[in-house]
Amino acid sequence: MTQALKDISWSAEEYIVRDRNAWWYIGLFIVGIGLSAIAVWQNWWTFLVLIILSIITILTSNLRPPRKIDYQLTKDGLTEGSKLHKFEDFKAFGILKEDSHFSAVLIPKKRFSLSIKVYFPGDHGENIVDYLGAHLPMEEVKLDFLDKIVNFLRI
Repeated sequence: MTQALKDISWSAEEYIVRDRNAWWYIGLFIVGIGLSAIAVWQNWWTFLVLIILSIITILTSNLRPPRKIDYQLTKDGLTEGSKLHKFEDFKAFGILKEDSHFSAVLIPKKRFSLSIKVYFPGDHGENIVDYLGAHLPMEEVKLDFLDKIVNFLRI
């Protein structure tokens, strides 16, 4: 039986803003031009369109600043903006530290459901871990292969 815990609220950005200098953008265009040249040479028109759309998506997402999202932990679950994620839908949680940023990762019970990753300020960390620990078991979590690639490429 869990004891009554005080609800916790905080705001955080939806993703980590990574530093990109001019060389990052130059590298993006060089890779884009190289892949486009291969696509044209091989007559892979669908691949060419995919490359162009990917570069446009990366550039536009980099121009948009991350939204501030309000989070709240209550006895019912985690509220992310206006969406409630019930504790009963998750089997465990874990904590990740990326550079100086902390996030809680809620691991779903359903096999093909996505995990929920929530960033939080370090000064709220202990309270958030205690609250989640009162409702879910804690597991060690690591960055998956795709997250490692995204971090390496600074996307």
